[in-house]
Amino acid sequence: MTGGVQMRPATNADAPALWDMLKPVFHAGDTYAVDPAIPRDAALEFWCGGTHAAYVAERDGPVLGSYYLCPNQQGGGAHVCNCGFVTAQAAQGQGVARAMLEDALTRAKAEGYRAMQFNFVVATNARAVATWQRYGFEIVGRLPGAFLHPKAGYVDALVMYRVV
Repeated sequence: MTGGVQMRPATNADAPALWDMLKPVFHAGDTYAVDPAIPRDAALEFWCGGTHAAYVAERDGPVLGSYYLCPNQQGGGAHVCNCGFVTAQAAQGQGVARAMLEDALTRAKAEGYRAMQFNFVVATNARAVATWQRYGFEIVGRLPGAFLHPKAGYVDALVMYRVV
């Protein structure tokens, strides 16, 4: 793993750390199509519930980030997975997102997924777009003005895809 970052499945005991990461990201309203006023329990259910398998990234103890992996669609589309990523503010720029992406790609392949797709990458999230592109994701679709950014107004959302 990148920089000694280790991954493990998220547990109920991780809820406080997950909320500490999710709250500022969701409340900022500039990267996820989630209600910025989402309450704690709903945010944790979104991240860890349903078909989402959530994982946390650690280095020497503290949780530095989290991602979820799930089928992007059901039935004939279940061989393509989807992910969401969040990094603790104090751990940004330390390779945590790269380590989580590497783990997600490895895990996706091991679980039989053939590809990974990000359905709604906010185009103004330049750091995420650049990271995904460095790892071979291509922009395969652009949804003009699909995201209402709190500062930039209506911005495009990108569909990004790569074979695992």
